[in-house]
Amino acid sequence: MTGPRSFTEHVRKRVAEAPGRDAVLLLGGDAGPAAPHVLDYAGLDALAQRLGAWLRDRGAAGERVLVLCSSPGPFVAGVLACLYAGAIAVPAPWPGDRRAHARRAAAIARDAAVGVALTSRADAAVVSQLLAEVGLGHVPCLPVDAVPDAVPDAGDWRMPDLRPDSVALLQYTSGSTREPRGVMVTHGNLLANQRAIARTLGTAPGTRLGGWLPLHHDLGLIGQLLHPLWLGATAVLMPPAAFLRSPAAWLRAIGDHGIAVSGAPDFAYEQCIRRVTDAELSQLDLSGWEIAVSGGESVRERTLRAFAERFAPAGFRAAALTPCYGLAEATLLVTGAARGARRTRRVDPAALAGGELRAPEPGAPARTLVGCGPADAAGGELRVVEPETGRVLPEGLVGEVWVRGEGVAAGYWNRSGAAAAAFHGSAEGAGAGWLRTGDLGVAADGELFVTGRLKELITVTGRHLYPQDVEDAVREVSDAFGACVAFGVHDEPERLVVVQEVRAGNRYRLDLAGLAAAVRDRVAHEFGVVPAALLLVRTGTVRRTTSGKQRRGTMRRLFLAGELHPLHQEMLPGVSEPCGPPERMLR
Repeated sequence: MTGPRSFTEHVRKRVAEAPGRDAVLLLGGDAGPAAPHVLDYAGLDALAQRLGAWLRDRGAAGERVLVLCSSPGPFVAGVLACLYAGAIAVPAPWPGDRRAHARRAAAIARDAAVGVALTSRADAAVVSQLLAEVGLGHVPCLPVDAVPDAVPDAGDWRMPDLRPDSVALLQYTSGSTREPRGVMVTHGNLLANQRAIARTLGTAPGTRLGGWLPLHHDLGLIGQLLHPLWLGATAVLMPPAAFLRSPAAWLRAIGDHGIAVSGAPDFAYEQCIRRVTDAELSQLDLSGWEIAVSGGESVRERTLRAFAERFAPAGFRAAALTPCYGLAEATLLVTGAARGARRTRRVDPAALAGGELRAPEPGAPARTLVGCGPADAAGGELRVVEPETGRVLPEGLVGEVWVRGEGVAAGYWNRSGAAAAAFHGSAEGAGAGWLRTGDLGVAADGELFVTGRLKELITVTGRHLYPQDVEDAVREVSDAFGACVAFGVHDEPERLVVVQEVRAGNRYRLDLAGLAAAVRDRVAHEFGVVPAALLLVRTGTVRRTTSGKQRRGTMRRLFLAGELHPLHQEMLPGVSEPCGPPERMLR
């Protein structure tokens, strides 16, 4: 490999090229127009050197270091400290007041067997307690914002001895279908994937990129922090909580701070459509938003179209919407649509469930697929493969997406057996070394269309159902409906379960039994199946990962354990009554 051998070396090259350029802008809690905290490249480099030397002196080189902070500033410092120390960063979600996040952070710390934890002074007590609860009370918990006063200067720092195969970070998967696993992302993986992102999106030095995405997630960490630093561009970062409180804060930040490239999963665009008021819309300027990436979960044409229509008065251009496909196991990006070249296909959902891409008959149910970019992976290779046989499938047939290239990670940390085998697929006539993504897709006219998750397919009376298709159809029944999740229970035969959130309040005088009947009719008409269990539940019941994906596996476990408390439920004969006592609808 020519040029820098590590991401750290590459960042230092950018420092030398433009030391006075803004590297990171940290926005306040409301992400408003108030002056952000700014670090230029020289300042960021000096801070990273001091922290890196301090961390190295504590024996962290080559060791796994937990990075766990409630705000972006200390998180950025912690990740850079690891890169400059030659340590392995282990980003984890801030627990806050959410038990699921606390359990996930604890599981990551325990699985990675971290030797050091980096946090802030404000967060140190919470992190220390979390470590003690998982038997890691002996692990030093070091606040990065106390370090500059504790070390003499950056002159003690020296470039760590890093190679392309040195592990830079453990990126834990979202855990939407299984327990999170630590993906070993090397410096070589990072450099290769950054080149692929730049080629796909056309990003360049001097660009402002950023948003609200959590920095422990690959889309936030690699896409909105490390990619700008690789480019020699500027990362504009806002606290995720600011978006959750008010989606308009994200859109205001784009206009106020000149962000040209930003992105999020589909649910975030949907939140903007639903929650940004007309008054807030009138104050937005989105004319400078050149690339609006949609990735991290299923990309829905309906959402993209509605977002473009809703925010056109603020200067947003539909051509900016850029669907992408990627996963942590491939560092981040696998493929992405060219700017302004979004492609869609209307297909017969029944034929698609049978493994074939076919146009629907006039007047028949149809599903619109969104192309995620060329079917030859950015910076690597991509094939659609029959998962049982390893046979490479021709265009038009649905199979598992397999990828190979320099961006594919080294494997899962501390995993063997079936987990390790995911990185060593062998395809007929295409050799070995393929990453089996677990995602289903189909190639058509050179474009990749991702159709769902292999493990989430629901087989009812011999028919394959994609859960997202069922969820989309159910949500269309009423504007009082929020998040929906569909999954299968029982092995022989499998039954369809639908859990649909209902937004309560004075605006809605709801006939829950009538809504349930409408859902049954819609599912029966669209898919030829009647849900064996239908639960209407309160908003907030459907669990999501930190990146917004529905935790279908978690919801299935909660259903079977009787831990869901529906406002209204209907069960077919032969299905047990696993739900808890019903709740009352708030008026």
